[in-house]
Amino acid sequence: QVQLVESGGGLVQAGGSLRLSCAASGSIFSLNAMGWYRQAPGRQRELVAVIVSGEGTNYADSVKGRFTVSRDNAKNTVYLQMNSLKPEDTAVYYCYARSIRIYWGQGTPVTVSS
Repeated sequence: QVQLVESGGGLVQAGGSLRLSCAASGSIFSLNAMGWYRQAPGRQRELVAVIVSGEGTNYADSVKGRFTVSRDNAKNTVYLQMNSLKPEDTAVYYCYARSIRIYWGQGTPVTVSS
């Protein structure tokens, strides 16, 4: 089992920045991917950015050049640095981890005001 705890969401003006953190605990040695998804009201959950072991990072086209995903293995933590935020980035952001199954965090809301 893996537990994921997110932090760092909040309210920010358009053009601002936020950094999300996700601390993993439990059977973290089994994880081969970690990252972030988001879900806006009335929409399906979508990939934002993921780090896949041995393969690199994948980003949604809508966040390329603005968001950066990184992982600190010593702290068992994955981060999402979000810059140049737009109102359309408003969503609940979920930490994601994958081994032989998928794990989700509880979600942290991000609201970008115009």
